[in-house]
Amino acid sequence: MQSELSLPGGILRRMRWAMPARLVIATHNAHKTEEFRALLGEAWAVEDLRAHAHLTPPEETGSTFEENAAIKALAASAELGPEVLVVADDSGLEVDALGGRPGIFSARYAGPGAGDRGNLEKVLGELAAAGVRGKERSGRFRCVLVAARAGQVLATVSGSLEGILANEARGEGGFGYDPAFIPDGYCETFGQLPADVKNRLSHRARALAALKERLGAL
Repeated sequence: MQSELSLPGGILRRMRWAMPARLVIATHNAHKTEEFRALLGEAWAVEDLRAHAHLTPPEETGSTFEENAAIKALAASAELGPEVLVVADDSGLEVDALGGRPGIFSARYAGPGAGDRGNLEKVLGELAAAGVRGKERSGRFRCVLVAARAGQVLATVSGSLEGILANEARGEGGFGYDPAFIPDGYCETFGQLPADVKNRLSHRARALAALKERLGAL
């Protein structure tokens, strides 16, 4: 696996100029794909793995967000070929009072098939059972993005956003743990804040900004 930092400058420049306008997000999560579309604007034709049903999702056996993002990016990019830039996201919620859980298990914290509601209820239930209140309910959303092409990693970046967990879900916006996450400096959850505010603040927006800077072509 070769990272961008190990590539000679001339090769990297040629790779940048060759990058296509087509971008595949290595996910089946429609909410996540729409967030990427909103963040990237019209410069890229964004699609996800729902448009590539022949691809078998790899098993996420990593112990970190970075490892799992790399597994997904490399698997998809190896099959889609050199014409396609693949970006894989692995992200989740880290709650300090829960020892960093749910972390890499955020999407399946309450078990297979539990969905967003079940995962959120489990986190809030654990905090309530432990008597954790106020500022002790601190945590963060963390996102790692890995960009790859033809089975080779081009860049790995990350972004995070600090906040606290509300006592209960509030608002209908966002997805995942958004209805309980109050970002630092705000009183509303991501379920209550407008989408444009979330997109400006989010861990995914910060990671994507870092990726744009790293690649210089997004």
